[in-house]
Amino acid sequence: MNIEEKLVQTITGIIKDKYEITPENGMIMVEIPKDNGNGDYSTNIAMRLTKILKRRPQEIAQEIKEELLKRLDNVQSIEIAGPGFINFWLKKDAMADIINTVIEKGDGYGHSDTGKGLKVLEEYVSANPTGPLHCGHARGACWGDSCVRIMNAAGYQATREYYINDAGAQMMNLGKSILGRYRELFGLDFTLPEDGYHGPDIIEIAKEIKEQEGDKYLKMPEEEAVLALKEAGRAKELDRIKKDLEYYGCGFDSWISEQWIVGQGMVEKAVEKMQSMGLLYEKDGAIWFEATKYGDDKDRVLKKSDGYYTYMTPDIANHIYKFERGYDLLVNIWGADHHGYIPRMKAAMEALGYPRENLQVDLCQMVRMVENGQEVKMSKRTGNAITLRELVDDIGVDCARYFFLSKALDTHLDFDLTLARTKTNDNPVYYAQYAYARICSVLKQSANGYHKQENYSLLSHPKEVDLLKHIASFTDVVADAAASRSPNKICNYIQKLATYFHSFYGACKINDPENLQLSNERLALADATRITLKNALYLLGVSAPESMTKE
Repeated sequence: MNIEEKLVQTITGIIKDKYEITPENGMIMVEIPKDNGNGDYSTNIAMRLTKILKRRPQEIAQEIKEELLKRLDNVQSIEIAGPGFINFWLKKDAMADIINTVIEKGDGYGHSDTGKGLKVLEEYVSANPTGPLHCGHARGACWGDSCVRIMNAAGYQATREYYINDAGAQMMNLGKSILGRYRELFGLDFTLPEDGYHGPDIIEIAKEIKEQEGDKYLKMPEEEAVLALKEAGRAKELDRIKKDLEYYGCGFDSWISEQWIVGQGMVEKAVEKMQSMGLLYEKDGAIWFEATKYGDDKDRVLKKSDGYYTYMTPDIANHIYKFERGYDLLVNIWGADHHGYIPRMKAAMEALGYPRENLQVDLCQMVRMVENGQEVKMSKRTGNAITLRELVDDIGVDCARYFFLSKALDTHLDFDLTLARTKTNDNPVYYAQYAYARICSVLKQSANGYHKQENYSLLSHPKEVDLLKHIASFTDVVADAAASRSPNKICNYIQKLATYFHSFYGACKINDPENLQLSNERLALADATRITLKNALYLLGVSAPESMTKE
């Protein structure tokens, strides 16, 4: 248990004993003040109890202070400030206990059980297999992957899923586009559909098919050729997508195909179920879902008058299937242009008897690629949108992921390619990784390493204390980032941790032959920092190199 958790637990006990109140989750907040003059830790619980107890917060704070002094043995002093803040100063060696906790837990430091085993299915990317993934997909891919890493560290059971949108008109257009390029290779007249695919990948696929199959598809009826080439193209595009995602460090636990959903009869079963529940009606030859009864702004067509289902219908079937597999919480990452789609899908799930809040959608805003202050829209190689693979080849996996994860998903992002290529402290990825490499260097330079201590009483320098407090807060930061699905909070934590370490390194001599005991304690602190930094970087899918060069 870290210091913040112990303070929260102790305050909880005081409130239960003294006021016969059981605090709600999140009611008691213990924070590290920005100004060290306001203590090592601070809480505003007295002010939050004012309305409940109908008393002045200063009086409540005084009572809590008196009880805290009786129950805490690692507190040097407690003061009441302003309208009722309770500020804590810990004994000099109190925070150093975290060092052994970190060293003993190793890769598991930062983990908790706050998720209580909640089964979460996170679906993201889910692009049509009609072309390579681009930078917009890259943002959602690393965000979803990192969310799952963070949630699993916080005690959730989170699963990554890719829903393959491989049914419908866009797939037929893929088949027609490949046939057009295939005919072109034989010197024949060809046309590309107006909504077809004109990228170089289509030409490459057509060439591969010609080399493997010869003129096979010229000898069959066009409709049959389109269907066959659609499937061949789907397989090749999907294989490319999977390889690119692996290249990017984004493996998936589950791949679910829309074609498979349809082929299993799940769409018809979903409509039949909704029909039996009285959720549908017929109008103008179409079948409608009474979505307005469940919070949508208008009713939605599920089956058109021509007998074809709308794109919403297989989506409903897919979400039913997700719940049927036993997931407690469904999370989707969708593009910001799908904002209006959220209420209709929530309406469908609620109508079917699933709790509305058990389907949550995180919207991914647009990315603007910037180089030397100018927007870059196209790949220099192909003249099309910059692909995920091109981006990784240019700046590396670590920079690509970290830059995308550093800003909240629902905010527009200017991705600075020029900055991402630099190897200076201005680059946040380099700054963090250089801190890790510096720690590794310090530890290697120590002739005899270090030995764990029962206590680290010599670590009292302000820079040491700042570093210790930040390390001790890591588990809570991970739990918070998991609950809010916010990998950017881990980025913020990493930048502060690197800053605290660099400051500690500059102010305190770590390897000091003239003071072996102090050196031993500082080396242990350095190693605890290394472990914490490595674990934090892992949650983002970013590497922790043991050596680096500077420009």
